[in-house]
Amino acid sequence: MNRATTWWAALSLAMKAALAGLLLFALAHPHWDRFAAKAMGIRAMTYPLAAVLVPVIWLIVRRLRGSARYPWDVDALVVAPFVIDVAGNAANLYDTLTWFDDFCHFANWALVSAAFGTALRRGPVLPRWMAAFACAGFGAIAAILWELAEYATFIMNTNEVIGIYRDTIGDEVLGLSGATFAGVLVAALRPAQSSPEPDAADGGQALGSNSQK
Repeated sequence: MNRATTWWAALSLAMKAALAGLLLFALAHPHWDRFAAKAMGIRAMTYPLAAVLVPVIWLIVRRLRGSARYPWDVDALVVAPFVIDVAGNAANLYDTLTWFDDFCHFANWALVSAAFGTALRRGPVLPRWMAAFACAGFGAIAAILWELAEYATFIMNTNEVIGIYRDTIGDEVLGLSGATFAGVLVAALRPAQSSPEPDAADGGQALGSNSQK
């Protein structure tokens, strides 16, 4: 592995170890205010799926297409938002910093969308605008589905309907903004779509016809 790949691999493995440690810590202290009423049990069951998502997809692709280099960068970007979320709870940042929740909704969806865009770069070269819209669209859909999951988990069990509704709309705006930011960034870093090379035979014929004039 080259230096960049080694760095991404180390970061990915560190993220997974941190996620496991933070979830175990939360489960060991369920009555702490920072973990209470935060559905940590559900998170402990679902968040590890983020750690195995990329390996499973990679194994499927490898079986279908033969050898494929493991995408350590995509893996790290997928796991990072879940680490940030649980670390925020463990450090009690959600309850002590008023801006932290908004920061997470922007930054975490930017990371998820960047992971999608990074994976997209491994496929056929697309126009920059198409790559940007694909990342933004993926992130927006994922953010909406996340808010629906939060609604089913949290909102149905509370009476603060109006306040939470406003918060949900704000979260979706931040998720879309983060996804759009990631899409623009991925598009800026993505190679531009190259124009097709002219056919050699056609070029020769054209050159020949011009020489006869």
